[in-house]
Amino acid sequence: MEGLSRDSITSIINLPDDCLFLIFQWLDCSCDRESFGLTCRCWLNIQNLSRRSLQFQCSFTNFAQLIRSSLSQTSPTINSFHLQRLFSRFQHLQSLSLSGCTELLDLDLRQLQCCGSNLRTLLLDCCLGITDRGLFLVGTFCPLLTAISLYRCNITDTGLESLANACSALKDVNLSYCANISDHGLKAVTQGCRQLQVVRISSSWEVSGIGFKGCSSTLAYIEADWCKLEPEGIMGIVSGGGLEYLNISCVSCRIKGGDLAPIGTGFATSLKILNLRMCRAVGDESIMAISKGCPLLQEWNLALCHGVTITGWEAIAFNCHNLEKLHVNRCRNLCDDGLLALRDGCSRLSVLYIHGCRRITTAAIELFKCYRSNVSIKGEEIMCIGPNLAFK
Repeated sequence: MEGLSRDSITSIINLPDDCLFLIFQWLDCSCDRESFGLTCRCWLNIQNLSRRSLQFQCSFTNFAQLIRSSLSQTSPTINSFHLQRLFSRFQHLQSLSLSGCTELLDLDLRQLQCCGSNLRTLLLDCCLGITDRGLFLVGTFCPLLTAISLYRCNITDTGLESLANACSALKDVNLSYCANISDHGLKAVTQGCRQLQVVRISSSWEVSGIGFKGCSSTLAYIEADWCKLEPEGIMGIVSGGGLEYLNISCVSCRIKGGDLAPIGTGFATSLKILNLRMCRAVGDESIMAISKGCPLLQEWNLALCHGVTITGWEAIAFNCHNLEKLHVNRCRNLCDDGLLALRDGCSRLSVLYIHGCRRITTAAIELFKCYRSNVSIKGEEIMCIGPNLAFK
């Protein structure tokens, strides 16, 4: 070491950018990552180029936060000027949340040309000023998108067509509360994006479900609660053959009796979680078909399904060998005999959600607990079941 001159000693400041990038990637603590850029302009540039996600203060990060927030409250106005400065600074973003930016306009999305080429996830929840023109710009500048959330956006089928044509790699699409879309736009997405895995159309009232007809077998997760689904639409929903999670709770009164029987006709053999909560008119024919045709079913919500009688409960008990969780809250036609059938069947049942069933006696409940001590009896009513995915 004595032979080395002081001039040959290298400071960390003199490290090449490649080494600095590696050092930054190894920083686990967010505080350390933020402090990194305060060292000098060179390190700030490394920090900027390493950023992969961006979320504004007014953004909603999940559905619960969105519900708690009031859109009437004043939030920071994000416009084209802000986006231009930020996107020119952070040029390698892969995830961007503009959710809650209610004043954002279509033309503001032109700034995506600065960073959109690498973008994989884009959240535009409650961006009320975004229309079909904005979706066209998204498709133009973000061709590699795999996930997009358009909750409550004022888009139509035209916008969905342009999006599907430009972003064929989409895997996760949220169209919940998009009041101006129909099965025509949904079909454009399901036919144009053959890698789709997740679709949410909750409370999109013009959707009947037929837009799912011929969807890809990769489509495994569908939320279509509070939609005006039709019997033909139910067939379309399961037509891909790869469905694992289905939420069609609170469907319109058009669905009744045996209209849900197509779920059990062989197209949904991979189904594991099914939410039929408040499907009040669905009858035993549908329940029998589903219990036989969905052998992998693990959780089934039948709360407030008043059309299910002893025949349906016996079918569940006899056929649902993999069922672990069953929701029967406030089912008017679940009686002691139906509970007895469930007690003697469903060998893997571990949780039974039950309360408000007027035809169930206290004695029947106690006998159930005695014979099936391994089953947890819970009184709460669960509205949302299933996996906790990114946009949920």
